[in-house]
Amino acid sequence: MTRTSKRLIASYVLDWIIIIAIAAIGAAFWKITPNHRPFTLTDPSISFPYVENEKVSTTTLFLVSLVAPAIITFAVAIIFVPGSSVVPGTPRSLIWKRKLWEWNTAWMGLGLSLALAFFFTQGMKNLFGKPRPDLLSRCQPDYENQAKYQLGGFPTVLNGMFLVSATICQQKDKGILNDGFSSFPSGHSSYSFAGLLYLSLFLASKFQVTIPYLLPFSYNPNNTSHSAFTTKAFSKNSPLPSTSPMNPPPFTPLRRQSAAPPLYLLPLPLIPLCTAIYICSTRFSDFRHHGFDILFGALMGIVFAVFTFRLYHLPMTRGRGWSWGPRSMERAFGAGVGLGGYVLGDTTALQTKRGDEEVGEEWSKRSDRQETSGDSYANGTAEASSPMHGVAR
Repeated sequence: MTRTSKRLIASYVLDWIIIIAIAAIGAAFWKITPNHRPFTLTDPSISFPYVENEKVSTTTLFLVSLVAPAIITFAVAIIFVPGSSVVPGTPRSLIWKRKLWEWNTAWMGLGLSLALAFFFTQGMKNLFGKPRPDLLSRCQPDYENQAKYQLGGFPTVLNGMFLVSATICQQKDKGILNDGFSSFPSGHSSYSFAGLLYLSLFLASKFQVTIPYLLPFSYNPNNTSHSAFTTKAFSKNSPLPSTSPMNPPPFTPLRRQSAAPPLYLLPLPLIPLCTAIYICSTRFSDFRHHGFDILFGALMGIVFAVFTFRLYHLPMTRGRGWSWGPRSMERAFGAGVGLGGYVLGDTTALQTKRGDEEVGEEWSKRSDRQETSGDSYANGTAEASSPMHGVAR
């Protein structure tokens, strides 16, 4: 293993350590006692019954939102990558490198999405301490001495509508009681969308289940791209212009540049999405969360899924289902200000390898030649002969 590969691998090992650390901090938040927001004993929104057997337990949520997407993304990366785009004669070692890299990026995006959802959800639950819809059933309040636990409100108005503290609760199981103050945001909602929406985006990207789109191409003055049929813009003897998927020929009609995917592929991204929606609905029917808690949790999961997917994968409309490549060795651990990304171009790589001193020497040589070139410099020949011609630009 070369020094370059060791450095690059170490940088991605550090990325995995950070992902695990974020999840570990979220697990620590899970163990912390949340803030107990005061409540009123006459609030109907927290008077729902406590359901012991949830439709989707935490274990089921873990299996559906983490384990299942991990297995599916692994299978797709190993079985379907790199697909039919492989040139005959490509070494199998190169093919397996691509498979393993696509697997790595798939899991890094999934892991980061779920870790962020877990971290922020558990942290916000502790900060807000919002009562669940079934809080009173969990609490088992001391109704006879409720005035002793009063914190505020108007006891002489509306038949004693005042706030009480959580100390009024007689629930012996502190786990059940503390969980009653973890309504906002919904963890099942954020976690399910963070994992399952990421899986939907991954499958839609890999199998090209996208809305038809137009590829960027140069302006056609003859406007033949809007024709109903392909026109013969070139004779048989004239050479055709160079074309590529990103630069279709100018005589290709717009309507022939893309098409809708076959409908049998739609379940691939829709099933994970529908599963996430179902999980969210159970939190409402099991009286675990208020409607806003579920919507906000789902929004968090959506944001994390989209962010992490784009962090590691090309846009669906241009990426052909590929993930971004690895960072350059020189910038494996950081790029710095003004360097423009984590992948070195040919010119930038040349300058980086030469170092600042050698670049300075090249500029000194250029200055000397400019001083001695005379009229040739005025005609532009000095710049053309300079060793930095093309590099400095």
